[in-house]
Amino acid sequence: MTPPAPATGADADAEPTAPPARGLSPAVVWLLSVTCGLAVANVYYSQPLLDLIARDYGIAPAAIGLVGTFTQAGYALGLLLLVPLGDHVDRRALTTAQLALSVLALTVVAAAPSAPLLLAAMAAVGVLAVVAQVVVAHSASLAAPGDQGRVVGTVTGGIVVGILLARTVAGTIGDLAGWRAVYLASAVATGAMAFAVAAALPPERRGPGGRIRYLRLVGSVFTLFAAERVLRVRAVLALLTFTSVTVLLTPMVLPLAAPPFELSHTQIGLFGLAGAAGALGAGRAGRQADRGRGRAERTAGIGLSAMLAAWLPAALLPHSVWWLVLAVVVIDYGLQSVHVINQHLLYQVRPEARSRLTAGYMLLYSVGCGAGAIASTAVYDHGGWTAVCLLGAATSLAALLHWLTARRG
Repeated sequence: MTPPAPATGADADAEPTAPPARGLSPAVVWLLSVTCGLAVANVYYSQPLLDLIARDYGIAPAAIGLVGTFTQAGYALGLLLLVPLGDHVDRRALTTAQLALSVLALTVVAAAPSAPLLLAAMAAVGVLAVVAQVVVAHSASLAAPGDQGRVVGTVTGGIVVGILLARTVAGTIGDLAGWRAVYLASAVATGAMAFAVAAALPPERRGPGGRIRYLRLVGSVFTLFAAERVLRVRAVLALLTFTSVTVLLTPMVLPLAAPPFELSHTQIGLFGLAGAAGALGAGRAGRQADRGRGRAERTAGIGLSAMLAAWLPAALLPHSVWWLVLAVVVIDYGLQSVHVINQHLLYQVRPEARSRLTAGYMLLYSVGCGAGAIASTAVYDHGGWTAVCLLGAATSLAALLHWLTARRG
């Protein structure tokens, strides 16, 4: 990796970062992990509930993927407009404000009387869910030297558990009390987490420095894309890997809820428990990242290979649901390994721009998730589960080839 370049342009005007952190206690690391999990779960609650939402509003099955697409579009907007603020303002204040506003957006989702209002509220939920990325960047800044990979891995592990358990929680509550109750319960939990974070984290102190204008701050996200090859490489990996996973997870409710399986939403939600093994991939990847670039890249290569291999058992779903369970475990393990390595390598580039590097990287992640959500449901409607598996395998193969090409470069 090339050494960090001197700050220029927008970075030169930004406030200096806080003095080196002394480290985080295990309790605070786990609090940040849970905060990320709860925040990002809001983006994924809808996946096992798509048929219920479609029935409630009269949305055609081929178009119900718009719920996920609107949420991911909001997430992308939040990455661009909110996450860069983490390099400029107190991240604790930014985190608590986003959590508080999320409570309002989730309440609107639960009460939405029409599909247009639902989609608008889902977009707002997506915008505010980027608080998870503010927290990840903040945890990297607070981590002690030599411990950054482990801390980022633990906090990112909370994200993957949140993503996967979102399906379990949503499926169970959806069966018991309807899909709207899922978002009401999340509003209560998110409000409690806002108070906990405000109490546990100290205000962030920054050294004296010039103020960078907001529009210039946002624009510097694109400047970093032009300046940093590692950001370009890792962001494209994020786009391809998260597209692949979304292609698997978004439409699987459709064959599982239909004959011959006819699983309940609670049963479908249990697939999230299987995928929670991906958190193990995040923790292992974080430890490997702390041991050097070579081990980090090997871990990423193994993860990408696992994601490609996962599509073989996924294609065997018509024979048994246990093949799909295996596919979810393998693909999530691979995804989280790659994701943690990507973030760790990004945070080595420009410590003063961690939030903006995160914003640029996750911007393409969000594009991938949104594209995967709408493409997978449309492909399933026209070609069934086999077509979904072919699309996902092609995307995973493209990610592996991109990584190999970038390493040679």
